[in-house]
Amino acid sequence: LAQAHFQAQARAVLTHIMLRLFLFLIVPFALAGPRYSSSPPAVFLDAFDGDYNTTVSPGTKWGTWEGWGISLCWWANVFGEYDDLADLAFSRNTAHARGANHLELFSNSPMWWMLYNHNPSGRGLSDNLQSWNYGNHSLYLATIAARAQEHWGFEFTSVEPLNEPIADWWKPEGTQEGCHFDHSTQAMILNRLRSEMDKLDLDAVVSGSDENTYDEGRATWASFDETTKSNIGKVNVHGYQGAEGRRDLLYQDVAGKRLWNSEYGDGDGSGKSLASNLNLDFRLLHNTAWCYWQFADESDGWGLLKFDSSSFKIQQANTKYWVLAQYARHIRPGMMIIDGGESNTIAAYDPSEHLLVLVTTSYDSNKSVTYDLSQFGEVRGPITQWTTNFADGGERYVERKDVALADKAFASTFTADTVRTFEVQNVKLTSSMLVELVV
Repeated sequence: LAQAHFQAQARAVLTHIMLRLFLFLIVPFALAGPRYSSSPPAVFLDAFDGDYNTTVSPGTKWGTWEGWGISLCWWANVFGEYDDLADLAFSRNTAHARGANHLELFSNSPMWWMLYNHNPSGRGLSDNLQSWNYGNHSLYLATIAARAQEHWGFEFTSVEPLNEPIADWWKPEGTQEGCHFDHSTQAMILNRLRSEMDKLDLDAVVSGSDENTYDEGRATWASFDETTKSNIGKVNVHGYQGAEGRRDLLYQDVAGKRLWNSEYGDGDGSGKSLASNLNLDFRLLHNTAWCYWQFADESDGWGLLKFDSSSFKIQQANTKYWVLAQYARHIRPGMMIIDGGESNTIAAYDPSEHLLVLVTTSYDSNKSVTYDLSQFGEVRGPITQWTTNFADGGERYVERKDVALADKAFASTFTADTVRTFEVQNVKLTSSMLVELVV
């Protein structure tokens, strides 16, 4: 958690100023938003009823992957100094020392004394930030970012002054900090924050607006004028709409801007909902970073790990921990996200390492999938695979080296409710693709 007083010398810490960390995760992680009693909707649709072929297309590129993320909200207040959990969450001291290279400062609510009702839980559908404190809220956040750079040994790469701002659930009787901002107020805050950060010579970008759903993200973006849009260096959205909402249209709306799914969570401990929604994000939203909600939680399914809320001891790793590992341990920052050929195969390629990563999910039936890699210039292998089953008692990130490659193709047989990752080594682009890459 980052905390500070915006005046004089920022030094105190306040629980509603949070830190997001996007980085090289060894295994997966999380963010902030309202708690849900059930999982967001997911669609478990196999691409085909039976066996099928899929052609991987390196000519279709959907951006360069920036990283996987987690927040230091809630769970880190208890477990923030546990080195063993930090080793599970990050690549190997502090998250920054373990490799976190994108650090985002964000606010769930302005300071209580800046609010009309002096209640950081909200004011329903009414703006709660006092109009005469618009500048103070922005100055407060910019000052914290400057303090971190000058005295705390790290720099924030982005600052987000809002969190699910158009939502109507931020109410005085609520148990979580939050603040409603009308679209026009959001624009004023985002523009003022950019101005305050410029005055302090901060290179961090302004992020906006972390709306709860893809469709709300679209509506908010459409409300902004061109000046506001130009002051936003990165668009954040949350994934709580599950399988619903127009991810594809949000991607089109913000074309040219970096786009992150900065918060996702669900109550399905099996990881099946997580895999389904991750696949939809990769195929339709084309975000270049992704962050899970609670790394550790006391409920059965929300966290990647479950802990006992009375003893604060970790009880188990939920299956979704291993499901996320199938993606996060292999799709690494700097990789190009390319077309895997069908809706449940995600593909990433590292042109410097000549490494191709494929992640395929099989939901409802057993099947054989044949991967056609003929659009690459050279494919020599070898191939290593990892498998996790959603079901209790199933395989958990089991590694095998039993995949045979022949004529730029290979096949794999899946049981139902399985996610499998392949790393194909010594894969090279054609000469024309290399020219495009350089250009």
